[in-house]
Amino acid sequence: MNFVTDREVAWKILCEFTQSDSLRKHALAVETCVAAYARKLGEDERQWSVTALLHDFDWEIHPTLEEHPRKGEPILAERGVEEEIRRAILSHSNHTGVPRQSALEKTLYACDELAGFITAISYVKPHRSVFEVDVASVKKKMKDKAFARSVNRQDIVESAAELGVPLDDHIDFCVKAMQGRAEELGLKGGL
Repeated sequence: MNFVTDREVAWKILCEFTQSDSLRKHALAVETCVAAYARKLGEDERQWSVTALLHDFDWEIHPTLEEHPRKGEPILAERGVEEEIRRAILSHSNHTGVPRQSALEKTLYACDELAGFITAISYVKPHRSVFEVDVASVKKKMKDKAFARSVNRQDIVESAAELGVPLDDHIDFCVKAMQGRAEELGLKGGL
């Protein structure tokens, strides 16, 4: 079996199943944070990037917690996505019951909600830019339950602890990673 090991192949799979530009950008934002951790930890950046790009590939066709990502996993298996990547995708949310064990699994979980939250905060800044986001602004918005209410704040806090990184350090790391790809993420803003 030919395994999906190429980021471009993963991007094509994502685009085949995901029409929403915002969901594609979410995948890129999560990839940005996860790949930055791969570099920091000396892990396989290619594998971690592919995992992050594909973590929500089936959300548009399986938009419920009962289906996503369980029903997407067989599609990825048919496409040659390696088991370690598929398992990490299955573990990226608590509702699947797949425990997170590897560094990749814990990192994907830790970056998923946070990358989405940083994106949402960027959009409400005066210049709509991730360069206006910092740890203090993220923590302030975490207290505002009306803001980005679909983002699970408890997952952000617990996932950083599970990753073994202080919350402030994790937020700062992900903000800086996303700043490094701000233009591609659509978060450069009007600065």
